[in-house]
Amino acid sequence: MVSLFGLALDALNYVSVLLLVCVGLVVIFGLMQVINLAHGEFFLLGAYTVLVAQGFGVPFWLAVPIAFVAVGLVGLLCDAAILRFIYDRPVDTILATWGLSLAIRQAIVIVFGPQSQQVAAPLTEPVQLFGVAYSSYRLVVILIAMLVALAVFLVLYRTSVGLAARAAMANRQMAQCLGINMRRLDRATFSVGAGLAGLAGAVMAPLMSVDPQMGMGFVLPAFLSILVGGVGSPAGAIWGSIVIGSSTTLVSAWWTPVIAQIVVFLLAIVAIRFLPTGLSGLRRK
Repeated sequence: MVSLFGLALDALNYVSVLLLVCVGLVVIFGLMQVINLAHGEFFLLGAYTVLVAQGFGVPFWLAVPIAFVAVGLVGLLCDAAILRFIYDRPVDTILATWGLSLAIRQAIVIVFGPQSQQVAAPLTEPVQLFGVAYSSYRLVVILIAMLVALAVFLVLYRTSVGLAARAAMANRQMAQCLGINMRRLDRATFSVGAGLAGLAGAVMAPLMSVDPQMGMGFVLPAFLSILVGGVGSPAGAIWGSIVIGSSTTLVSAWWTPVIAQIVVFLLAIVAIRFLPTGLSGLRRK
């Protein structure tokens, strides 16, 4: 019999991981209207950054912020070299980010090979919670996700940069007329969004095999979470992650992961049909 408390912790852990991935996607799409199909590969780069850093003897807790910065710089380079020329062409941005995803994945295969590799977990001792032995590192992942979400909300709603970002989300043309430097804001947005994906990959590296395909398993659930929660809404990312993450975990525990995927897709279809603006739209009504 599956422990309900342990199952709840598993659901919370998966929700936390989805939220880490979703935050970067929401920031990029909400501000730039760019559907970033390379987000899974930025996640992948974060995991491999930790792998390389540990190979050089860098402590894990130092490797995680290094991954955030390194992948953010990769995002900055991608924006400067490709995306800034096609912001106003949505189809081209989809194709460009898809091409980026293929290029990054193949580069990883060439450099590191197709085989799976492991990152040593910084915490291995389980913690006893109400009679349930649970991974202490998974609890840390939950805490990190909460702190990242809080940091993003504080930046968006308590700083002048966040005010400019929210103005751009509401109306890019009006924000530009008000003197907001949209080029600089777009550049920073894509870089931070990529960095957040890298942070998610770095945090998840000890919990799964690090291989060139690892990012693909998180991107689709993250997109579904955003659609269910509300496109471009940071609060919607939280609600969508809760719905998709908890549904996936609970159905997988009582049936199979395949059935869980079917249920989640049906749930997303129903939500999109009856709540076209997502769960965050309910509050506006």
